[in-house]
Amino acid sequence: MKKFKKILLYTVVTIVLVIVIAISYITLALPNVGAPEDIKVELTPQRIERGNYLANHVSLCTDCHSQRDWSRFAGPVLGGSLGKGGEVFDGKVDFPGSVHVPNITPYNLKDWTDGELFRAITTGVRRDGSAIFPLMPWPSYSKMSREDVYAIIAYMRTLKPINTSYPKATYNFPLNILMHTFPKKASLGTIPNPADTVKYGAYLVNAAACMDCHTQNDKGTMVAGMEFAGGRDFRLGNYTIRSANITPDKNTGIGNWTTPAFVERFKNFSDATKAPKTLPDDDQTIMPWYDYSGITETDLKAMYAYLKTVKPVSNKVIKFQANSSIK
Repeated sequence: MKKFKKILLYTVVTIVLVIVIAISYITLALPNVGAPEDIKVELTPQRIERGNYLANHVSLCTDCHSQRDWSRFAGPVLGGSLGKGGEVFDGKVDFPGSVHVPNITPYNLKDWTDGELFRAITTGVRRDGSAIFPLMPWPSYSKMSREDVYAIIAYMRTLKPINTSYPKATYNFPLNILMHTFPKKASLGTIPNPADTVKYGAYLVNAAACMDCHTQNDKGTMVAGMEFAGGRDFRLGNYTIRSANITPDKNTGIGNWTTPAFVERFKNFSDATKAPKTLPDDDQTIMPWYDYSGITETDLKAMYAYLKTVKPVSNKVIKFQANSSIK
């Protein structure tokens, strides 16, 4: 009996040591995506213009890193807040921790090198070496072309500095441990020839991170087989919003849409000043229609051409539900 207890004790101690060593390695050695590159992005007019288009209408850096008016439909960006950050993700929206979206104006990023910005955007690692939770869709940005990322960096350098700071992000256990394992080295792509409409559309859909929001998520992982099929929950105060099915399923997706209808859906939101006021239980969406409306018709047509090629998934989505009606 004594021998058994001794073996049991040794086993428990060994398991504890293995766990401690594993946690120590994860928290001390990771993330490990390499040092930031020694690069200097030239601020050319062409690069800044491209970055403006990507950051404000496709990849939407300024949508998440600004403040939105949720008293109006689709939450248009508040004037004077471009790049300011400040939106909070915490327990009120079922997030396991507390994240204040950071300020990305030159006020906050003036000491960051271009290499540090490039690493953050494409691998999910901050200047101090800590991991960025993929609320920021850096896994998608990691597949963009180097030149497009340079363009975004160039545009960010031109934003009006806004003097504001926020608390450092915190995460609940065990996410605070797992966070260190998330960042990955970038696998940069190239911009396809726009004449290859489907490939070019696929590039844009990735750059816009459409799949991130339009795929159901289980504890931070996209549900396999449900890509673009919608139904991801976004619980926001008085209501829960679910992303739409954008697969070409004819009954529950966009399979019966025409190309002009797809383009028109976006262009209907070209004037943010006309965004209607909403009451707490009114229909609402987190889809940043007023930003996406600035995507060119050519690019929207390419995006739709690609979406028509993805696997149709039958998934009927209730897009809006007041939380008072959720049991």
